[in-house]
Amino acid sequence: MGRAVGLFRRGERRSEETGPYWKQRSWQASAGFLGLVVVLGGVTALTSGSDTSGNRVKASASNGPLSGTSTKKDGRPAGCRTDDSAGDAIPTSVPKDIGWHTLGIGRVPVSASAGPTKIDGAVWWCFAHTLMGAVLAATDIPTQMSGSQWRTVTDQQVVAGQERELFVFQRTTVPDTASSNGATTTSSYAGFQVTSYTSKAATVRLLIKNDQGYAKTTVYVRWSGGDWKIQPDGSGGLYSQLASEQSAVGYTLWGA
Repeated sequence: MGRAVGLFRRGERRSEETGPYWKQRSWQASAGFLGLVVVLGGVTALTSGSDTSGNRVKASASNGPLSGTSTKKDGRPAGCRTDDSAGDAIPTSVPKDIGWHTLGIGRVPVSASAGPTKIDGAVWWCFAHTLMGAVLAATDIPTQMSGSQWRTVTDQQVVAGQERELFVFQRTTVPDTASSNGATTTSSYAGFQVTSYTSKAATVRLLIKNDQGYAKTTVYVRWSGGDWKIQPDGSGGLYSQLASEQSAVGYTLWGA
């Protein structure tokens, strides 16, 4: 069980409700919305007698726009162009062209200027090489990890290395969740806070709101192969553990 927990968290402590957060009633419903069904399904699968020694689910990856190393002279994947004029500027508000796209039982933000400007199945790609592009990648990419195309998304939008292999190894034990199964949205992305940023890497804290209040989780992204990709932690986690947040002060709000 320890290994399963390690995959999907980075050890942040909760200041309220004791015990693992996936068992806390206040977050059970919202987990599915955020793609954190991986957390719920993973812990259940790995602690209920699932065979992790060889009979794991076979998930095949397919080629896609970010496969291989083929890039244009400007370093971006073929067909990808973005307005990067905003650069490293910390936004005081979200882009005016922010829209929302439904995934499962929730919605994720998208921007015509900051990305993703290309959508190929579950691979949402071509983010602006800016701070806002990094924020949108940190928000949108991990949300795809609960569906049947998670392996394709992982191969193309998660930084290659031992951490990614660890994520894949353990994610294959988790059942895919392709639909809401009649569930209703109980949480939403409320805002974000960038705690560190360079043109090569960023640390993005996501603010989540549900009926019980706010929570936060952290995602790391890296500029790799001409686009922003998720950088797993040393245990293969894509998110930090959800932790309660007292208010939205200090966050840039999506305004949805």
